[in-house]
Amino acid sequence: MSGERDQVFSRRLELGIKLAILGLFLLVPAAVVFAVWRESVWQQLGEPVAQPIPFSHKHHVGDDGIDCRYCHTAVETQRHAGLPSTHVCLSCHSQLYTDAKVLEPLRESERTGKPVEWKRVHQLPDFVFFDHGVHLAKGVGCVECHGRVDQMPITWRAQPLQMQWCIQCHRDPGHRLRPHAQLFDMEAPRLSEADAQNLARAMKLESTRRLTDCSTCHR
Repeated sequence: MSGERDQVFSRRLELGIKLAILGLFLLVPAAVVFAVWRESVWQQLGEPVAQPIPFSHKHHVGDDGIDCRYCHTAVETQRHAGLPSTHVCLSCHSQLYTDAKVLEPLRESERTGKPVEWKRVHQLPDFVFFDHGVHLAKGVGCVECHGRVDQMPITWRAQPLQMQWCIQCHRDPGHRLRPHAQLFDMEAPRLSEADAQNLARAMKLESTRRLTDCSTCHR
């Protein structure tokens, strides 16, 4: 009787081991597929995002010198930078290129009162808390996350914005900081090591314990 019981348990154990091994074999390709999918969804670095109007940061920022805050009015004070309203765009384009076919979505927006449906370029998961105003207040310039938008004919993602990338900055923020006068200057050079550390001290960022705490970004 005891032998039969041992045999039954042995068979169950053997089956369990086989299923566990099979699960491991299936887990590896599943993890690879998930990683590839995650990469394609969240990164797409350097790939321009098609927009209803082919807005050129290179032309508006690089050539004409328009300040980021003219269009992204909430960037210094709120979590979201904000997108320019039709009214903001028409402050120029009611006088310039008024008949340009490419600006028809803008004129349609004015007629109907419906905002232009811009496509997001930088999309963070819902479980991530990010505040533009806080980062700017602490000396993190636009170029650190968005890249040289003043050189982008059509905007693309310059940085992965994934957790490991953000953590690298949070562990050593000093070298990414700049004085407030240079926050929106795409061409401003990086600070020296000494100046960066002094600025981090002035911004009260010497201790990175709070910066690397899970609750800082996941609330």
